[in-house]
Amino acid sequence: MNMPSSNKNRKNKVSRGRHYEKKAALFYEQQGFEILEKNWQAAHKEIDLIVKKDNLLVFVEVKSSTSQKFGHPAERVNRAKIKNLTAAARQFLIDNKIENCDLRFDVVTFTRGLLEHFPNAFESE
Repeated sequence: MNMPSSNKNRKNKVSRGRHYEKKAALFYEQQGFEILEKNWQAAHKEIDLIVKKDNLLVFVEVKSSTSQKFGHPAERVNRAKIKNLTAAARQFLIDNKIENCDLRFDVVTFTRGLLEHFPNAFESE
């Protein structure tokens, strides 16, 4: 039985997203970071990667695109997304009783497979 094309497209998009999240995790590991979480969820909010190096905890949003026809993938990290990411990060800190560490929000994008890293991409809301 064939899947409806909308389900197939969504499955492909999720698969592609997971592929790039793995590549982003590898990028951070090569920079000496420890991967704490992948696809961490708080209610309906998700953080793609949570990584740590020394006293620095980084919450990472990964975006990909096959072209820049509709703008750069980083442009999809809008105000609503930032609000959700910071709320999820706050919940992660509470759930794990984390205090007294430096925090940063990064965006990692892939356009046609090319990685771009935007450290400290935004401040928490």
